[in-house]
Amino acid sequence: MKVSDSSVSASSFVSPPEGIIESGPHKGKQLPPPPVFSLFSSFCSATVKFLKQESSSTMQTPPGSGAVVLSDDLKNPAMEKLDLVRKWSINTYKCTRQILSEKLGRGSKTVDLELEAQIELLRENRRKYQNVIKLAQALANQLSQIMQTQKQLGDAFADLSLKSPELHEEFGYNADTQRLLSKNGETLLAAINFFISSVDTLVDKTIEDTMINIKQYETARVEYDAYRTDLEELNLGPRDGNTMPKIEQSQQQFQIHREKFERMRNDVSVKLKFLEENKVSFWLFCCGEQHFTLFLKKYFYRELTHMILGMHQ
Repeated sequence: MKVSDSSVSASSFVSPPEGIIESGPHKGKQLPPPPVFSLFSSFCSATVKFLKQESSSTMQTPPGSGAVVLSDDLKNPAMEKLDLVRKWSINTYKCTRQILSEKLGRGSKTVDLELEAQIELLRENRRKYQNVIKLAQALANQLSQIMQTQKQLGDAFADLSLKSPELHEEFGYNADTQRLLSKNGETLLAAINFFISSVDTLVDKTIEDTMINIKQYETARVEYDAYRTDLEELNLGPRDGNTMPKIEQSQQQFQIHREKFERMRNDVSVKLKFLEENKVSFWLFCCGEQHFTLFLKKYFYRELTHMILGMHQ
C-alpha cells in the first residue's frame, strides 16, 4: 500500500486503499472488549504510577533547605525510564489490539500479495531443503557403515586368498574389489559431506537471515496497521481544541511507522530477489558435474565395472 500524501484525513479512509483487505464489522450482539485489554491497561497504569512516584521521590527536598535545582544526571534516568515504559506500553497495547482485531475479523490488514507469495514460497523451499539435508545425512551415515563393512570384507577375502591356494586368484579379485570400493567410497563420502555443508549454510545462515528480516517486516506491518487504525478512528471523531493535538500526534506516529514499514518491505524484497537470482547457480554448484555426478561416474561405477570385467577375463 502506498500513501501519496504526507497527511491523512477522514476522507482518506472512505474506501479501502489498494493492498488493504477490509474485514467487515462484527454482526450480531456487540461484545465487550476482551479481558486482556483491561488487564493490560491496569498493568500499564500501575507501572506508570509507580515510576511517577519514584521520580517524584527523587526530587523531594529536605524541609527548610530552600529550592534545589537537580542536575541532568539526577533527573534524566527516572524520566527516561518513565518515557520508555510509557512508549512501550502504548505501542504494545495498540499492537495487541490490532492482532486481536484481525483474528476476530473486525480489523483491516495491509497485504502485499506478491511479497506474501514470495515469503510463503521461501518457507516452503526451506522445509524442502531441510528434508534434503536430513536425507543426505542419513545417506552419509549409511555409506560410512557400508565402507567399513567393505573394508572388513576385503580383509576377509585377502585372508582366504592366502589360506586357499586353489582359490587364490578368485579370492584376491574379491579382496581388491572391496578395498577399491571402500577407498572410492571415501571420495564419494567427502562429496556428500560437502553437499550437506553447502546446503546447511544456505538454510541456517542465508535463508535464516532473510527469515529474521521477514519477522521484523511482519512486526512493522502490525505496528503500521495499529497506528493507521488509531488515526482512522481519531479522524472520524469530532475536531476541536482537545482532539486536534491528539490527531496531529497520531499523524506523526503514523508517518514514522509507515516509513519503517516501507523500509522493511523493501529490505525483504531485495533479499528475496537475491535468493531467487542465485538459486540456480547454487544448486548447479552443489549438484552439477563438479561433485555428485563426477564422483559417481569416475570413482564408483567405472571402477566397479573394471573390476567386474577383470574377474571374468
